[in-house]
Amino acid sequence: MSRLAEGATDLRAPATGTAAMPEATAAVAVRATLRFFASELRVTFFRRRNQLLLLVAALFPLVIGIGLKAADPHGGGGGRGPGASGAAYFSQLAGNGVFLTFVALSLLLILVLPVVVGVVAGDSIAGEAGYGTLRYLLAVPAGRTRLLAVKYATIVVWSVTATFVVSVIALLPGVVLFGAGPVTLLSGTTVSLADGLLHVLWVTLYVCAAMAAFGAIALAISTFTEHAIGAIAASLIIVVASEVIENVPQFAPVNPYLPTNWWLDFDSLLRTPVDTTTLWHGLLSFAVYAVLFVSIAWARFTSADVTS
Repeated sequence: MSRLAEGATDLRAPATGTAAMPEATAAVAVRATLRFFASELRVTFFRRRNQLLLLVAALFPLVIGIGLKAADPHGGGGGRGPGASGAAYFSQLAGNGVFLTFVALSLLLILVLPVVVGVVAGDSIAGEAGYGTLRYLLAVPAGRTRLLAVKYATIVVWSVTATFVVSVIALLPGVVLFGAGPVTLLSGTTVSLADGLLHVLWVTLYVCAAMAAFGAIALAISTFTEHAIGAIAASLIIVVASEVIENVPQFAPVNPYLPTNWWLDFDSLLRTPVDTTTLWHGLLSFAVYAVLFVSIAWARFTSADVTS
């Protein structure tokens, strides 16, 4: 029940004297919102189920690296990734363990990372409604908009954390198993290890943006049901359906508008010069999906009867 009282007292106007100045009221509201946000982060990151999801996400890169090393002691050249760029990551892994990060991200983006994000995002509102705690959260005089904003901010932080866990865990065994040094990009240009690690950072941030957009989709679905499992399943069905449609040639004209279409296009960051056209198309797609589905979530959540 500690979350339910977060900021409740601070958001009430003073009982004595004149009304608080607008600046003071705004400052109080900000402090209450930050406390509520910190509480949501604690609940999300200390939930055993979510910790297990992070552990699974962390184990996958390690297993992939060990498996590739065992299959081909001289590198990952015998592997096969998703698409042409995925195959390129495997072939480059033979010369530099930094590429294990790109291999892990390209493989885990197919389903594992969406599951890690979808479970938390799909449970965000539907789970509260199902457990009957949503009505108590809304009893705090803060408004539904603030509650939804805190929920989505928590989803974004979770998405960033999960993505960086995969990147870092992949990078460390990659360097140990396959070595490290100057990085040869997909365009054939060789850059220093420091520049290569900078490319890892940009790629990781790109995937973070993709997962934050997917989190918005799952959040919107979560506002339409009181069953968290249904919201989680529906969001993952969207991912699977989008990936299936991408592989059907007859649907090629709609591919650019699918939520998963640009997820694996982070290879544009591994070329010199950077393929900015593809990069910006991907980032624009993520931004549109995030804004669109957060708006849908807000419209639904602020108008639906969720306190009965």
